[in-house]
Amino acid sequence: MEMFMIDSSCNGLKNKVAIITGSARGIGASIAERFLSDGAKVVFIDIDEKMVNQTAKDLDASGNQSLAVAVDLTCATQIQAMAKKVIDHFGTIDILVNNAGIVGPNRPLVEVLEEEWDQVMAIDLKAVFMCSKAVLPVMLKNRYGRIVNVASIAGKEGNPNLVPYSSAKAGVICLTKALAKEVCQQGIYVNCITPAVIETPILSQVTKEVANYMVSKIPMGRMGRPKEVAALVRFLASDECSFTNGACIDISGGRATY
Repeated sequence: MEMFMIDSSCNGLKNKVAIITGSARGIGASIAERFLSDGAKVVFIDIDEKMVNQTAKDLDASGNQSLAVAVDLTCATQIQAMAKKVIDHFGTIDILVNNAGIVGPNRPLVEVLEEEWDQVMAIDLKAVFMCSKAVLPVMLKNRYGRIVNVASIAGKEGNPNLVPYSSAKAGVICLTKALAKEVCQQGIYVNCITPAVIETPILSQVTKEVANYMVSKIPMGRMGRPKEVAALVRFLASDECSFTNGACIDISGGRATY
């Protein structure tokens, strides 16, 4: 039988450079906090410049372990400029967490406007493609990388009155699986998670009825917590994630049916 030893001195994140989109608040901020506590260097990305700078300052008072960059993730040139800025500042990029997203319209499909559909697709799906494309050259050069995409249980099961969001998140799941197969032999592993409803400010984008519907589908009878999501992302972004690739991992309190 083949035997191997795990180096217990390696926590899997120390000194790794991690970009986390949508990290000014909610799940993204919790992921950033967890990464910082494990010794990573964190790049805070958000469209809200004031808030992203404040969150970075709150979580890394010295500023030695972090960089905050305001980025419109619907703009390819801004994303490319961000990647260059990170490399200039930290020298490399080891981890990308595509967390940023919006819920979009909470209405029947017949009432959804084309521009609303396009906005959800741009932020929730196309930005995952563009951010991944921006960091892959340095990861391929280093033959090392971890990409973790935050999808949603809605992308597996669909939520009524959230067709654009559900569709975009389904796209994120398949993007993850396809890209994982492309780059795993170059030392880059790509995985995604599918949270059920989590206690974050994004809930303000849905009606109380929609939130209640989502919680009613969770056997554990409660919302998830951002720190619970951060713990799962931490594993997938670490060196300890060495044989998990192209996976779609539920964090749903038992809601997932497949």
